Amino acid sequence: MGAVDAVSDLLAEVRARGAVFRRTIMRPPWALRMASGAPLTLATMLNGHAWIVSDRHEPVPIGVGDIAVIRGDAPYTVTDAPGTTPSLVVTSADYCPGAEGVEHAAGPARTCGTPTDGAAVLVSGAFERRGELSDRLLHALPAVLVVPAESSPYPSVEMLAEEVARDRPGQQLVLDRLLDLMLVSALRSWFDGPDSDAPAWCRALDDPVVGAALRLLHDEPAHPWTVADLAAEVGISRAALARRFTALVGEPPMSYLASWRIALAADLLRTTDHTVGTIARKVGYANAFALSVAFKRLRGTRPSDHRAGNRRTGPDEPTVSDARPEPARR
Repeated sequence: MGAVDAVSDLLAEVRARGAVFRRTIMRPPWALRMASGAPLTLATMLNGHAWIVSDRHEPVPIGVGDIAVIRGDAPYTVTDAPGTTPSLVVTSADYCPGAEGVEHAAGPARTCGTPTDGAAVLVSGAFERRGELSDRLLHALPAVLVVPAESSPYPSVEMLAEEVARDRPGQQLVLDRLLDLMLVSALRSWFDGPDSDAPAWCRALDDPVVGAALRLLHDEPAHPWTVADLAAEVGISRAALARRFTALVGEPPMSYLASWRIALAADLLRTTDHTVGTIARKVGYANAFALSVAFKRLRGTRPSDHRAGNRRTGPDEPTVSDARPEPARR
């Protein structure tokens, strides 16, 4: 039950708008250097196999029907073999031009290349805007997550391929919802897997004591929690809760709460026009200065800089409100 709750919480506000899907038909040797800047991409093979080669991690293979969920915070390559040199850099401006090993677009909609026997066929879908995705979700995911075909995430890759290759009224809305559904299904399969490397706090939700404490922190992040308060709520001693929480989650309760509050603040900075001071109080800090200190410590940047880097500043947002303490209220 905990894993399901975690997926629901992480994806509660995810709504793809303008999702980009492509079916790409390739002949070996082939390698696509992906640098579109999309915050999250899903990829699957309809025929053949591929490797996801990230700049920061070991190569990961994918086969027919496997679903790869790839974070976009670092460039990566999709290739027929880890050693193949990329012949094409895929950017947001040219998702599907012709190049050696990749055929020019022809035939069905959103398709690069003409189907041939034995050709590798890659279908990929991308969230185009980071604002559609929670910081909490992006920080929870590994750089590359692969859900095996036997886990049977819904929708099926055959259904996806059929929709991608068709042009019909309302097609973009259908593709947006397919991308949402693919992501939810892939994450659910990942959480349920016996060897899942899901974040420790997600797995800890199944523990009757630590799970209860986590839900309290998630539901009321602005409450002035102490370890003693949490322990009293879940019916265990302060020392026992601290030990058990740290063992299962990997960090002490108050350290986890600080990270959770900053993740919530990051989402609010990007998705609302609330002042930094208002957001600070919503997530449990006394004022903008206190939030700024914590944000800088955990994220390496100020709240206003985070907002400016992800979306336009709201019309009423003070540009320096997190640079100094707010005056005391009378």
